[in-house]
Amino acid sequence: MGWMKYLTPTRAVLSAFLTTVFTVGAAAQEPVSASPAKELAALMAAKKLDSIAARMPDDREQFVGALVFPGQLMVVWAKTTAPAVVNEKLIRKEYKEVYIDLNSASVLESRHFVTDLGPDGLRSRPAQKQGPSDSHDLGQKSMRFDGNWREDKMSENDYMKAHAEADAAYAKAVQALIDELKKG
Repeated sequence: MGWMKYLTPTRAVLSAFLTTVFTVGAAAQEPVSASPAKELAALMAAKKLDSIAARMPDDREQFVGALVFPGQLMVVWAKTTAPAVVNEKLIRKEYKEVYIDLNSASVLESRHFVTDLGPDGLRSRPAQKQGPSDSHDLGQKSMRFDGNWREDKMSENDYMKAHAEADAAYAKAVQALIDELKKG
């Protein structure tokens, strides 16, 4: 209670204002994946593609594939037990087949799956309070980014850390797809 004597009405209002500004600013921050996801969706639309796939740049056994639908981008990346087979499909530009293989015939522990509604990057919470939320699955663990970290039995810091890690990995995977599109 001793500190309250130093909190004048002006300081109290200023403190509440600054807390609100910084909290809203952090929540409204663009995800790292926002720009690449928008670019990928635009490139795919311009080339009239509904799927794309590529090899991940830093792992010869890991591939990434994406499907785009109106208002949605679904991206999967994983290691595969048959990289030569997947590579042949890439050479033949059988992108949808690569996507299917990554969803069904990949090493489960390495498989990432992102549903990006927008597509505007992996958001930590939906734009509207009860709106649809983006999600990230890693292996058998699924994380819905709906802003309800308590429902996931985690702290807000752990939730935001999980989001930041998923967002960075997603941005990297999407960039591999953009690079593939720009090659051809």
